[in-house]
This record gives sequence, structure tokens and C-alpha cells, in this order.
Amino acid sequence: MIARLGITDFAKATIREVKQVAATAEKESGVQFIKMEMGIPGLPASQVGVDAQIAALQKGIAHSYPDIQGLPELKQQASRFVKAFINADISPEGCVPVCGSMQGTFAAFLTCSQTDPAKDTVLFIDPGFPVQKMQLQVMGVRYETFDVYDYRGERLGPKLESYLSKGNICAIVYSNPNNPAWICLTDDELRSIGQLATRYDCIVMEDLAYFAMDFRKDLSQPFQPPYQPSVAHYTDNYILLISGSKAFSYAGERIGVACIGDKLFHRHYDALAQRYEGLPFGLVYSTRMLYALSSGTSHSAQYAMAAMMAAASDGTYRFRDDIRIYGERARRLKDIFLRHNFHIVYDHDLGQPIADGFYFTIGYPGMTSGELARELMYYGVSAICLITTGSQQEGLRVCTSFIEDHQYDQLDERMRLFAENNPR
Repeated sequence: MIARLGITDFAKATIREVKQVAATAEKESGVQFIKMEMGIPGLPASQVGVDAQIAALQKGIAHSYPDIQGLPELKQQASRFVKAFINADISPEGCVPVCGSMQGTFAAFLTCSQTDPAKDTVLFIDPGFPVQKMQLQVMGVRYETFDVYDYRGERLGPKLESYLSKGNICAIVYSNPNNPAWICLTDDELRSIGQLATRYDCIVMEDLAYFAMDFRKDLSQPFQPPYQPSVAHYTDNYILLISGSKAFSYAGERIGVACIGDKLFHRHYDALAQRYEGLPFGLVYSTRMLYALSSGTSHSAQYAMAAMMAAASDGTYRFRDDIRIYGERARRLKDIFLRHNFHIVYDHDLGQPIADGFYFTIGYPGMTSGELARELMYYGVSAICLITTGSQQEGLRVCTSFIEDHQYDQLDERMRLFAENNPR
């Protein structure tokens, strides 16, 4: 199957290619694969959202184009949600619905890269989501990247400044919790990012796809600390990308909200003003970029997102209770891999053991990422290489979302055989 698909180096195989090998081999062999390559929610969609979306459709909302700025109720509830779980103040005006964070980042990359002709490069704090770099490739925007593995804590600021001081960085991008390492940037690290973004006048794009999923802390109480850490407390130059896909298991409806800080939303950049009839940043983002991309976001899905955010902020929908199972799966999977000579690549978070969550990373002694990914295929286990995420470490990303209860024993047996056939 690998030869038929022409994959010569698994280290560079995309998520879709790995998925295709696993799915086709499973179908032709009749042997179930343990699929860990795709970051797709493995839980039912939030019933709160489903009920609200059905009700909106039954009222006939499907016949109407949505406002490009977004459903007023969703904008209000997004602003309230940010206050409830981040303790940051963002006006409803700056909370703009998007077709998932994927579209939100695409529109943000377009807007940020046009703010200043001298700032033509995006900086990634990696590892990260591979498709974001593909988005920049599609639009012809340059990017730079560094692996945060060796630059945590006090070392992060100087490393960032070594890039920002060149004067060509328009935006900084990272996910928190991190895909795939699951490290969680601390308030001190976020303060460094925010202060440097202000000093060098660049925009921080904070990808919160895995919102409040650091299960080491109780981030579930609205309007009470501890809150989801965010750069919003340390700079005015930020866009928060909040997705319905993972926290609410609402991936299929492609719904998210881009929350643009008030000062950034109303800021006028000369280059944007010349190109877009004097509009400020926030209106360029919505009435130009998003309008050109899709004419708005699914109308009925906006009702779903508004209802889920409202119920979460009210405390009647404890979304973290639904998704905690990802942490339990990660703990059990890590135990199996560690028992059979694997190691966790990104294993600590500034002195603390890494949190258990949606992703974690594994390596095996004496094997490169590509070698390990290919070899595991022969044991019915599929995962992607860390190199595709911008990591400089040898290893694989493991996603916990599709693991079924009967597969723990399967994985244990397969990894026992793997260890026997690949002695350290």
C-alpha cells in the first residue's frame, strides 16, 4: 500500500496520506487499525448546540444570508464567554463568526500580512498545526518558525526578540494548549509574548482550538479563577481564535469565533486604509476578507454556537465534563507506550509533567520519526511525524480522539510485539 501511494519518506507524509494508508490497508486486510493520526473529535456533538440549530432551521433561518458581522446574539455571547473563561474584555463588535478556526486564521493571515509592506513574514512558535503553514503557502506569504522545545520560560522572550528585531514580522502564531505537544504556555511566557508584540508592533494570533483543556486545572467555573491563560492580558494587538470543534465537539458545522481586541479592531493602518477605502483593521477582516471568502458563516450554526457559549457562561452546560475523557485516554495510552520502551518526547511543562489531553508525543530509541511512523503501520497503528508540525524532535503525534475501549488491549499486545521485534 505504501509503495502504491508513492510515499518514499514517511517523515514528510501528510495527515491525509497517513489516513489513506491506514484506511485502505484496514479495508483490504480486514484488520482494525488503531488510528491516531487525525485530530477529529471522537465524542457526540453538544446537544445544546444541536437543539438550538434545529430550532433555528425549523424557524426558516436557512433561507436568509447571515450578516457578515455575525449574528448579534452570538457576538454578545462570545464576548461574555471570553469574560467568563479568560477574564478578558472584548466588545461584541470584535467577536466575528468564522467557518471554523481554519477560516479564521486564513482571514487573519491575509489581513495581518497587508498591514505594513515592510512586515511580510509570519512567525510560528512551533510545533503547531501543519495546515496553517499550507495556508500561507497558498497565499504566498512568508513565514519563519522555531521549535519551543528548548525555549520555555525565561528563554522564550530572547528567542522571540531575535526574530522580531529584524522588523519583518507581522504576526506571531501559537496554539495553547499546544497541538501536538500539549504544552501550555504560562502567564509569564504569555506576558513576554504580549510585551514584545507591543514593542515591535506585530499581532498575536492565539489559537485556542483546545479551549480550557489543560485538565490539571479546574478551568470550568465561569467568572471564577483560574482562567484560561491568554495573551489578551498583556497586549492590545491580538486575535483570539475560539473553535466549536473540540470544546463543543461541533466540528462538522464549521463554526468558530475570531475575537479581535478592541484597540486592534478600530486601529487604522495606512496600508490597509489605502487598499480598503479607509477601513480599520476589524472591518477589513470582516467586510473584505471574510466576505470575499464565504459571504459569512453558516447561519444556523451561529445559533448553535451562541447557545453553547451562553449555556457555558451560565454554568448550565459544563462542556469540560464532556471532554475530560480525552485526558483519561491519554493517560492510559501513555502507560501502554511507556511500558513497551517508548518515551514521551515533549514530556514536561516547565517542571510539571505534561498534561493529559487531546494529543501527546512519542518516540522510540534509535528510530527517526519517519522510520517509526512507517514501522508502526505494520502493527496496525497510524500517527503523523512531528517534523510535519514544525518540531525539530524525532517522534510522532498521537491523537486520543478515536480510541475505543477495546483497543487498549489491542495496542498493548501490538506494542509488546513491536518492542520484541525492535529491541533497544
